[in-house]
Amino acid sequence: MGAVRIVIVGGSFGGLTTAYELRRHLSPERAEITLVAKDDQFRFVPSFPWVAMGRRSLEQISFPLAGPLASRQVHFANETVTHIDTENKVVATSGAEHPYDFLVVATGHRSANESVPGLGPFDGPGHSPMSAGETEELAQAIGRLLTEPGPVVIGAAPGASCIGPVYELAFELDHLLRRRKLRHQVPMTVLTPEPFLGHMGMGGAGKIRQLLEAALEERDIAYRTSVAITKITAETVETEGAGPTPSVCSIVIPPLAGVEAVASSPGLSNPKGFVPVDDHYRHQAADGVYAVGVAVALPPVDATAVPVNFPKTGHMTEQMAKIAAADLAARLQGSEAPSTELSARCILDMGDRAAYLAVDPVRPPRNRIPTVSEGRPWLVAKIAFERAYLAFARRGKLVPTALGW
Repeated sequence: MGAVRIVIVGGSFGGLTTAYELRRHLSPERAEITLVAKDDQFRFVPSFPWVAMGRRSLEQISFPLAGPLASRQVHFANETVTHIDTENKVVATSGAEHPYDFLVVATGHRSANESVPGLGPFDGPGHSPMSAGETEELAQAIGRLLTEPGPVVIGAAPGASCIGPVYELAFELDHLLRRRKLRHQVPMTVLTPEPFLGHMGMGGAGKIRQLLEAALEERDIAYRTSVAITKITAETVETEGAGPTPSVCSIVIPPLAGVEAVASSPGLSNPKGFVPVDDHYRHQAADGVYAVGVAVALPPVDATAVPVNFPKTGHMTEQMAKIAAADLAARLQGSEAPSTELSARCILDMGDRAAYLAVDPVRPPRNRIPTVSEGRPWLVAKIAFERAYLAFARRGKLVPTALGW
């Protein structure tokens, strides 16, 4: 029997972790692995808020994919996927066709900025740090804010699932403004669809609500919960059922949708473009297809007055990739690998310190009381983890353990 053909679509946390894990389980003689990605760079997305604040450049948190993948004998195709044919098992790109026996969809997301009129940054005054280009544009906007201070709104749109950066951006900007002695000229407001601070799409966790409330209040950052942002203008952020909030620099996290190639491929995704999977991250209908990371369809943990979707972090993506890779390798041996509930561990930058949050599992009720801790050592740990992850990943390896992000 010849080598099985495995195609991975996507070169971020999900795709890279899957590639490394599959090669750990399967020799080059057993599996021919191809990773297809439109971007030839890996970017450490959790550090995007630091890029926005001028504490990092994109170059510092990026590296070319080709070298590390080649070191693991994984072929890299720097191409844009246009269509996935699950019946004939072919991934079509802008330059080629890649037949597969097994496919892993790790495409990440498309930011649905169109859900909030004015949420640019390239076609409106609003800003978002959900991609490399948008983050660099946001860094320029924050630079202008430092020379022309005014009110700021930081928030998330209805249906958002990536809430953590809202808090990080608020705390980091507060810290930056205080160091520049400009904080008194910049009223700050956090607007969130969450029913309470720290819900984060997972129903809250331990004392995180009280920690965030206290942290925002001691920093004079106003906040409103259960808010539906409806429009962004050059001078305000409008919300349902309330008057406009003044803002000359509006940073809003959008809801996410599936990427176009996945959403438009028949039989692959749900109406929102996300891939339905079982607890091993196998597609529920298409043979040989797995999905990991943000591309996976996961229902919200509860119903809220304003929609808040299930969170998808780099740490959870890594877990999905390891489960999927182990199961794919086991299936080739005629067995099935074990699966586990997703847990979450993250470090939230608070400017001069950080908060650590650990929940197991993500969906309540939980086996353990969530861990919530605050202090400067966690900020040091977050910086160290970023450096360690990039150092290992550049060499074709994954960090042996993860604090999470």
